[in-house]
Amino acid sequence: MVEAHRPPTGTQPFVHTSADVEDGVDIGEGTHVWARTHVRHGARIGRDCTIGENVLVDVDVHVGDRCKVQSGALLYHGAEIEDEVFIGPAACLTNDRFPRAATPDGALKTLDDWTVSGVRLEKGCAVGAHAVVVAGVTVHRWAMVGAGAVVTRDVPAHALVVGNPSRRIGWVCRCGNRLDDDLRCSCGRAHRQDGDGLREVSA
Repeated sequence: MVEAHRPPTGTQPFVHTSADVEDGVDIGEGTHVWARTHVRHGARIGRDCTIGENVLVDVDVHVGDRCKVQSGALLYHGAEIEDEVFIGPAACLTNDRFPRAATPDGALKTLDDWTVSGVRLEKGCAVGAHAVVVAGVTVHRWAMVGAGAVVTRDVPAHALVVGNPSRRIGWVCRCGNRLDDDLRCSCGRAHRQDGDGLREVSA
């Protein structure tokens, strides 16, 4: 466990004194874990991340490098988060496709009575505030999930999705701007169709 009373001046990770970091956690250099966050055993958080206040990073969750996880986010067991992912305030990554508190015979469920079905967030994607990503869903590279969306199926690369259930309303560049009809961005990047999603090409 790494503890500190003030942010570090070098590359050592910083963990606020009120955070609860269990044994067997790996936190990368330059990462900040803020107040009242709970990081459970087996979790791995990469380099240069910011983990806000009151976040849950559950058992064995993997967070890549240069990620931003805003306050109140819930990253449940089974979540796989690649590099440069943004997770907004109070967003929730679920992990049970068929949730029940008890078995059909009325016994409280245990770890052996359900199957973990984690969420995968690919490089550079963003999940907006209060969005829910349902168990088993992948949000592909550089996609963007709007605030409050409920994501029930995979989100293609560079797609912009909103609503409940979420639907695609456009495309976004890796810089975050919405793309024009010709799939070009005001930042100069160009894109073309690649399966269900887009990929960046030379302008």
